[in-house]
Amino acid sequence: MNQFQNQNTQPIKQMKIFNNWNIVTKGWYIACPIHDIPKNKAKSLTICGQRIVIFRGKDNQIRALDAYCPHLGTDLGIGRVDGNLIRCFFHHWAYDGSGKCQDIPCQNIIPEKAKIQSYATEEKYGFIWIYPDSKAPEPVAEFDELKDKDITFVYDKPFTRNCHHHICMMNGIDAQHLQTVHKLNIKMDLTWEQNPSGTIIDFTLSGEFPKTTAREKIARKILGNNYEYTMRYAHGCIGFLTIMKKVKIIPPLHMIYAYTPLENYQTLIQPIYIAEKRKGILSYFITRILLLLTKLAYYFLRGEDGMIYDNIRYNPNVLLSIDEPLIKYMNYVNNLQPSIWSKGRKRV
Repeated sequence: MNQFQNQNTQPIKQMKIFNNWNIVTKGWYIACPIHDIPKNKAKSLTICGQRIVIFRGKDNQIRALDAYCPHLGTDLGIGRVDGNLIRCFFHHWAYDGSGKCQDIPCQNIIPEKAKIQSYATEEKYGFIWIYPDSKAPEPVAEFDELKDKDITFVYDKPFTRNCHHHICMMNGIDAQHLQTVHKLNIKMDLTWEQNPSGTIIDFTLSGEFPKTTAREKIARKILGNNYEYTMRYAHGCIGFLTIMKKVKIIPPLHMIYAYTPLENYQTLIQPIYIAEKRKGILSYFITRILLLLTKLAYYFLRGEDGMIYDNIRYNPNVLLSIDEPLIKYMNYVNNLQPSIWSKGRKRV
C-alpha cells in the first residue's frame, strides 16, 4: 500500500475519516445481486471486512446478521432457513431477523446472550444493500429527477481501484482534470448543497461549451451552447452522476457508482446505469439506447481515470482555488458518522 511509502520525505497526515482505512462510515453498502438470495436460501458474505449472513425467509423478506453463531462461532451461512429464521448447522440454534435466538433444540431456556447484531437491508437497483446498524435512518438514496418514476437499470461488471474509495469518488468534481486528462476544455462554475442530516451533498458544475476546436464547434451545434452535470454523494460511499443536463437532443443520463472498501487496501466499484421507462411503441428501444449511451459515456472516461487512481498516493498539501469542490468534499466526509464496523470501535 503506497500510503506507507515516502513517510520521511512526504508524510501523510491522517484525517479523521477521509482516506482512513480504519473507518467505515454509516451508509448503504452493496452485498450482492438480488437473484443471489432466492426464497429460503442463506449466504455469508464479507462486506467492509465483516462476515455477514444474508437470508430470505418464507415471507420473501431479506434479513442480515453477523455471520457467526454466538454459541461456538459456526458460520450461519452454512445453516438453513427455517420459516423466517436462520438455523445454525452445528447445534441448530435458530435466530430471527432481529438477531434474537428463538429456539435451542436441547433445552427450553434461551440464554440472554444468545443474540447477534442485526443489520438493516434494502433491495434496490438490482442489489441487496446492507446498512451497518439494525435500523437505517434513511433509505438508499435516489436521483431527485427519478423519484416516484418507473425506472429500469443495468449493472456492469464491478472492478477494483488501488486506492481508498473517498479518493476515486472525487473524480466527478475535479474540474481541473476534465481539461488536463480528458481534454474537455470547459470552464465550470460550481454550486453545492447539503441535506440537513449531512449525509448527502450535491455538486452542480455548469459552463458554456468553448468553440475553439472543430470538436467543440460540433458539440455546440449538436448539444447546444451550455452544459451541466451534477454529482450527488450519499454517506461517502455512493456516487450519483447525472450528465447531459440542459443540452439539446439527449435527455439527462444517470449512473450510480457504489463503493465498498476491501481488506487489501483496494476499493470495489459497482457501476449501475439508470433510465426512466418511457411509454409508447418504441419505448423499450429508446430506453435501451439511453442506457447504452450512459455506459459509453462512462467507458469514455474510465480508462484514463484508472491510470490515475491505480497509481496515486493522495496527499493534498498544495491546493488551489479551483480545488474548492475537493476541499468541500473532504470536509463533508470528515463529518460523517463512523459505524460499528470501524476498526477499534466498540459498540456502546
